[in-house]
Amino acid sequence: MASSSSNTYNSPCAACKFLRRKCMPGCIFAPYFPPEEPHKFANVHKIFGASNVTKLLNELLPHQREDAVNSLAYEAEARVRDPVYGCVGAISYLQRQVHRLQKELDAANADLVQYGLSTSTPGNVVDLVFQPQPFPPQPLNPVYRLSGASPVMTQQPRGTGGSYGTFLPWNNGHDQQGGNM
Repeated sequence: MASSSSNTYNSPCAACKFLRRKCMPGCIFAPYFPPEEPHKFANVHKIFGASNVTKLLNELLPHQREDAVNSLAYEAEARVRDPVYGCVGAISYLQRQVHRLQKELDAANADLVQYGLSTSTPGNVVDLVFQPQPFPPQPLNPVYRLSGASPVMTQQPRGTGGSYGTFLPWNNGHDQQGGNM
């Protein structure tokens, strides 16, 4: 451990090495741009500029700097890969993927409901409950229950969030508080 810490003081940080200047003991870049990661500072410098990064780090509290540098490095790398959209392109791609998978899941759940309705008998009904999901949508978790009642589709009460509705086959058209729907 002592050799690695003394090695850190002997070699300049990636920022000072890239800028071809002497790395002073109080260098603001040294804790965040180690000499082993020269590409990290190169990307940040290319996108944001060294003086802007210096100003930003000097304005932040010391405990906030590491997160800021990680965010800058992530955005800079994304911007180098995709100069037009940067990390927004990656976020959009992931949102489209979540939306597509949500549609697939909804279709699979609809198939499960249809299968449950077509194979049910009065003495052995497989009931599915779809819980309302907060934004961003989470995978729906069907709940299976045995019941002697015929399944019914009920509306979710207003103000409880979600637009998926709630499938409550065991309640015969009564909401959870005991009233009619």
